[in-house]
Amino acid sequence: MTFKVVISDKETSYQVESDDSINKQFIGLTIGDDLNGDLVGLNGYTLKITGGSDKNGFPMKKDVDGPRRIKSLLSGGIGYNPKADGVKRRKTLRGNTISEDIVQINTIVATAGSKSIDEILNPEEDAEGEE
Repeated sequence: MTFKVVISDKETSYQVESDDSINKQFIGLTIGDDLNGDLVGLNGYTLKITGGSDKNGFPMKKDVDGPRRIKSLLSGGIGYNPKADGVKRRKTLRGNTISEDIVQINTIVATAGSKSIDEILNPEEDAEGEE
């Protein structure tokens, strides 16, 4: 079980796959929690969890407590964008807690480190560009 961690920094986003050895540290965290960037190889960074999706593609929602999956009547927001005003639909959603069923974790940069994310994740591309 590996998590795909999507890190958004302003208008760019990066995707990092986590190692199996550190996955247990993600389990139990909820949407809105701060995450140490060292877990995904970003030394000096702090990441904030903003959402994610499970193995079947259902999105996580902050309002639903726990790691459970529910069907909720939605009139808009995360998980459903109606085409007309007043339209409601029952959609399946995942809770706000990360469990083993979660595949993707969406994060944003809360505090940045000394190096940029691009320099940390792609060091060989920067070396080629300087030559």
